[in-house]
Amino acid sequence: MGQQEKVATSLAGTVSEEISASLTAVDAELARRYPGDPGTRQPVHTVYVPGDVFDPGTLRSWGDQALAALDEHAPDAASFAAVLGIPEELAGPVHDRVRAKLSREPVEDLRIDFEDGYGPRPDAEEDEAAARAARLVSEAYANGTASPYMGIRMKCMEAGVRDRGIRTTDVFLTGLMAAGGLPEGLVLTLPKVTYPEQVTAFVQLLAAFEKAHGLDAGRIGFEIQIETSQSILAADGTAAVACMIDAAQGRATGLHYGTFDYSACVGVSAAYQASDHPAADHAKAVMQVAAAGTGVRVSDGSTNVLPVGPTAQVHEAWRLHYGLTRRALARAYYQGWDMHPGHLPTRYAAVYTFYREGLEPAAARLAAYVAKAGGDVMDEPATAKALSGYLLRGIDCGALDTAEVARLTGLTRADLDAFASPRRGDLTVTAP
Repeated sequence: MGQQEKVATSLAGTVSEEISASLTAVDAELARRYPGDPGTRQPVHTVYVPGDVFDPGTLRSWGDQALAALDEHAPDAASFAAVLGIPEELAGPVHDRVRAKLSREPVEDLRIDFEDGYGPRPDAEEDEAAARAARLVSEAYANGTASPYMGIRMKCMEAGVRDRGIRTTDVFLTGLMAAGGLPEGLVLTLPKVTYPEQVTAFVQLLAAFEKAHGLDAGRIGFEIQIETSQSILAADGTAAVACMIDAAQGRATGLHYGTFDYSACVGVSAAYQASDHPAADHAKAVMQVAAAGTGVRVSDGSTNVLPVGPTAQVHEAWRLHYGLTRRALARAYYQGWDMHPGHLPTRYAAVYTFYREGLEPAAARLAAYVAKAGGDVMDEPATAKALSGYLLRGIDCGALDTAEVARLTGLTRADLDAFASPRRGDLTVTAP
């Protein structure tokens, strides 16, 4: 043992107390504005179906059509992998998991659309469609055929359609309450938001509904769709999307990028409107920074190139969708939109390849961090959080199995949750 060091200080204990007192308000503000990731499952995609098209068989139909597309255009693992460039060692596992997913849970998040995909209709017709949507969603949750997340996209809060959007929201939510209550997987999407005041107005609407039905304040959350340039950069030069998150008063669950509306808004020609355009990258980067730490998730948009027609044309559309999805995942956009059943095979192929090719490196790094084993990479707590989040997302979507992750890391699901969302409780992990 070396010589024990003498510890001396110069400041009175009251200095620390005074500093802490001066930062009390800041501490509270940090906790309120930046609570961190909620630790819940994030779907890998959102599927939009017009309000007049959705029926009890929609989810199963999408899965069946996706499987039929695979059977016709890539009937085995080798051919599917060859089309998309999936590594040979992953071809079988990815193909098998994609088919299993399409059979078991083809859609993770469904939005019944009463906006662009539905258009203007007579009030009586939209009333009936909204009431029907509520009934079908309630029945799906009751009989076990629902996707994990379901809800509606109403018309926006702009003057011309505001009353209609409010009424459709009211009819839909009232129908759910009459059928037994709001399901846990309920999601609402507010489109074409330009000013934070429109978010405030929607919060007012939801608060009034909660009060009318005796629900807990804040029970109903919603996504904000970013489809205009003004939602990224306000007239005064501020990042309007950050103000929108604040205006939601804790109700915002997601920011969804609208590829085509936003592209058109900033003047991108139709032929170049895509989620990898520089204008799209800028908008999503601003969204990502605004949402970081708030618990609000960011979703990429969609491609309008549909995998239909002859096999060569389908393969070309599949390669495009697969590439865009992989690009989004690398940029930490873990969710996107799918416009057609034929997009499901490549959505899941891209997601599953992303998680399976990174499984062993991520697991090894996390296990080494927990065991303090060192190695050629020196990871920090923030990286351990990212590694755990990566593995959890892979488990949630079906790319990875809990057992294989536990075998490679020595960690339980609870351990991974603790690393991914340390603010939710004390981090207690047993080293492998």
